[in-house]
Amino acid sequence: MATRKRLPPEESRLAALEAARSLLIETGPQSVTLKAVAARIGRTHANLLHHFGSAAGLQKALAGHLAQAVCATIADAVRASRAGLGHPREVVDLAFDAFDKEGAGALASWMILTGNEDALTPIVETIHQLVDEIAPEEAAHSGSATQVHEETLALVLMAMGDALIGTALSRSLGLPETAARDRAERMLVRSLETNAPPA
Repeated sequence: MATRKRLPPEESRLAALEAARSLLIETGPQSVTLKAVAARIGRTHANLLHHFGSAAGLQKALAGHLAQAVCATIADAVRASRAGLGHPREVVDLAFDAFDKEGAGALASWMILTGNEDALTPIVETIHQLVDEIAPEEAAHSGSATQVHEETLALVLMAMGDALIGTALSRSLGLPETAARDRAERMLVRSLETNAPPA
């Protein structure tokens, strides 16, 4: 009988979160359970219970893990866009993909529906940290730190809504499936144009 390699606690926790992320993307938030994740990484239910305390704790940790990874990427894309090295569409696609393809929208909805609303705290706090990090740069660029807060709110709400009902609603309205992304892109482009420093 083969013995499992003992991982340091942080590596074991990270492996569990990556497995939970894969399950979320493959089969939805209802499959992100301690038992399923333990089976995926070859650990015991007790081992995951030790790391996360409960399925709700696992989901909360997963929400934080997703938010940190996505926000770090978005921050880089925002800076590249402001420096003329990227395009606002990249920022939009990263945000929308996080809620759709990466499963954050489904996970957030599941947590709300199952009464685990406090598990949204890591997502909200991580987005807030991202905004606080880039707001001073935006204020130096445009003279207004409040604008990045408003744009972030609009972008996140649009991305979340699009992940949940965007495809069906766009079809119903006779619009392309990218309509919400296109609208978000126009919002950011308009902001860049309005707040561009004088030549």
